Amino acid sequence: MPVPLVDLLAWLATGALAGLLAGLFGVGGGIVIVPALTALFGLRQLAPAYTTHLAVATSLATILVTGLASVHAHHRRGAVDWPLVRRLAAGILLGGLAGSWIAAALPTLLLRRLFGAFEILVALQLLTFRPGTALWRPPGRLGMTAAGGLVGALSSVLGIGGGTLTVPFLVWSGVPMVRAVAAAAACGLPIALGGTLGFALAGSGLDGLPAGSLGFVYLPAWAGICLASVLLAPLGARLAHRLPPARLKGLFALILALVGWQML
Repeated sequence: MPVPLVDLLAWLATGALAGLLAGLFGVGGGIVIVPALTALFGLRQLAPAYTTHLAVATSLATILVTGLASVHAHHRRGAVDWPLVRRLAAGILLGGLAGSWIAAALPTLLLRRLFGAFEILVALQLLTFRPGTALWRPPGRLGMTAAGGLVGALSSVLGIGGGTLTVPFLVWSGVPMVRAVAAAAACGLPIALGGTLGFALAGSGLDGLPAGSLGFVYLPAWAGICLASVLLAPLGARLAHRLPPARLKGLFALILALVGWQML
């Protein structure tokens, strides 16, 4: 079935903004993609029983591509702390897989509201947090795995790349803001991989899903968003390395507050 032009333009615009945010803040772009796709799918009456599931799953699948472009841009500038990423990655991958099954089986309204309140609190804390200090020492391997599992599960349920949780956690652990953003972009890949696999399997064989779906992943929207996001992610990464750390942290806190309000 041909894709309406207005849908294609909406997916491209969503992907452009998501890619910019992914490179700038390491957030994966899900904070834009999930609300946009939920609204668009709702207007089109596309699988009404699974609108949110389709939006979250498609968002996670796009992060596989957007996140890769963002990580490449940060890696070229030597900003990705790969040993740190490896300590978080195992827990994140398992948490992302588990979170996708939770989201497929349970309503997420209460969790979204709790997460929204948490994001607003984190934004306020970041705005009052003094640079160069840390709230705690970076945890060991087991603590990092546990933290990664929590980040992965929550991010998979909500269809985001995890940067809204990973960046504050790393900053509070004493990691500089730009390096925290770069690490969060890299950590978004195992979240997206685990979540996408889980949603693809959980939606496999269900009646009522639209043509062009791989489980809960709606491939036409995925392709349009990925095309635009890959082009804009490197620009976001360049901006992240040029902005003063205090300005970058303030902008990130604003994004968190807006996400929290939208979740609530």
